[in-house]
Amino acid sequence: MHEYTSSARVWGLTCPGFPEEVSRARRWTRDILRGCPLAEDAELIVSELSANAILHTASGLESGRFHLALAVSPQVIALSVTDDGGAPTAPKVEDQADDAEHGRGLGMVGVIAHRVVVHDSNGGHTVTAELFTDARRGEHPC
Repeated sequence: MHEYTSSARVWGLTCPGFPEEVSRARRWTRDILRGCPLAEDAELIVSELSANAILHTASGLESGRFHLALAVSPQVIALSVTDDGGAPTAPKVEDQADDAEHGRGLGMVGVIAHRVVVHDSNGGHTVTAELFTDARRGEHPC
């Protein structure tokens, strides 16, 4: 393989910030990852990150939207959701008390994903969750 050729595949989707778009984001993820052993985990992560964008940022306002990116390589599946900003604080993965009514979603993502990274992104935030595959050299599990 040429040194500049990548075996990663990347998809993107922009959704209006309506609650029903979370199911669209899940379906989109499921369709791309059909047959992959990590598809259900990826679908759950995308659902949580999309819902957070709609509920906690300007993405959920009338003209809001959120953006999804899904990258698949032999070593990792990376799921990113970028919101429209407007939240008073950046999202962060943290443990919540057992009786907490809110704030468990990113903690759940942090447990499922091998790594979660939050970046400032043009007035909003991009949350990326990575799922590492068990692929051996030359295999493509997804």
